[in-house]
Amino acid sequence: MKRSVSAVVIGILLPLAAQAADTAGDFPSLTPPPIDAASYVLMDYASGQIMAQNHADQRRNPASLTKLMTGLVIDHALDQHKISLDDVVTVGKDAWAAGNPVFKGSSLMFLKPGDRVTVRDLSRGIIIDSGNDACVAMADYVAGSQTAFVDLMNNKAAQLGLKNTHFETVHGLDAPGQYTTAGDLAVISRAIIMSEPAEYHMYSERSLTWNGITQQNRNGLLWDKTLHVDGLKTGHTESAGFNIIASATEGDRRLIAVVMGGKSPKGREEQARKLLSWGLRDFDSVRVFKAGQPLGNEAVWYGDRSRIAVGVAQDRYLTLPKGEASKLKAQYVLNVPRLEAPLPQGQTVGEVRVSDNGKLLATLPLVTLQPTAAGSVFSRLMDYLRLKV
Repeated sequence: MKRSVSAVVIGILLPLAAQAADTAGDFPSLTPPPIDAASYVLMDYASGQIMAQNHADQRRNPASLTKLMTGLVIDHALDQHKISLDDVVTVGKDAWAAGNPVFKGSSLMFLKPGDRVTVRDLSRGIIIDSGNDACVAMADYVAGSQTAFVDLMNNKAAQLGLKNTHFETVHGLDAPGQYTTAGDLAVISRAIIMSEPAEYHMYSERSLTWNGITQQNRNGLLWDKTLHVDGLKTGHTESAGFNIIASATEGDRRLIAVVMGGKSPKGREEQARKLLSWGLRDFDSVRVFKAGQPLGNEAVWYGDRSRIAVGVAQDRYLTLPKGEASKLKAQYVLNVPRLEAPLPQGQTVGEVRVSDNGKLLATLPLVTLQPTAAGSVFSRLMDYLRLKV
């Protein structure tokens, strides 16, 4: 049974998260600008859609982009109230650059054994200074050891559904068996922005002064006058090349660009700038369906009501080339011959199909928007007899 429904465009339309529960087809696409990098991804934050990519699933050395997962694990510990931003951490010897040869020539916060530093400042040292020593100090504080913290990082990667990411270090310095992809890093970045509203501002800070030492954020796009970039991170080792993840906003829109294996610090910034500018100029993020918005009222049998409202449980977005939103059509299909009570609110009863000029763009779960209890014995008997006629 099919029902046509209106894809109601409300300012910014439809959030379609890139999840297994929702299916995305071939979206109308435009040709992205040429990008000089080993791999890249441009993602729309609202929908989770990949707008452009090249070698998105190619496993590469993350370098300091690893610190995004370090920060995400720290944020999870904050959310669980296992630690607080005002906690004071005593720095151990394993976080001391002078006693750790692997840190030679790498980015540091310049911690010393016995230094007492707040979680807030160590977190800023990880994000702004890209301090490898700060990563070790926080790993020890949160998990008791670097090894235990790396386990938390890999567990978080699994929770996010990342198939091509594995960490061996808390800081991202080269290590056998450590890898990720541009596509997975876009997912991690989206999770950070979504789950760290109170701490995300740290990614936009241009400098950090600690213990009399001022260091500047290596993300040069934070100074860009043509884009409003507010994060996220850069990374570099000889084997990784020059990496960057940059997120830019324009009004209510937000895009995330991941560039891996760039040729130089300025080169990686230019490639990310091209992707973000192109995406903001040529695409719209469109909210098609609003959470709880009734798309129809279906007959329900054996219940305490005769009809039930159906719709989608969450706001749903699509990312489309400008001008395509007005062409969207939608219809829903029930997955059973008839609806029978009892039915809880949020029960999946079919799917909503969104198309553009006959091309299927997405399918979304169709759910009940209200609960329906079983009717009285008499009303159920009457429904039974009606169905028999």
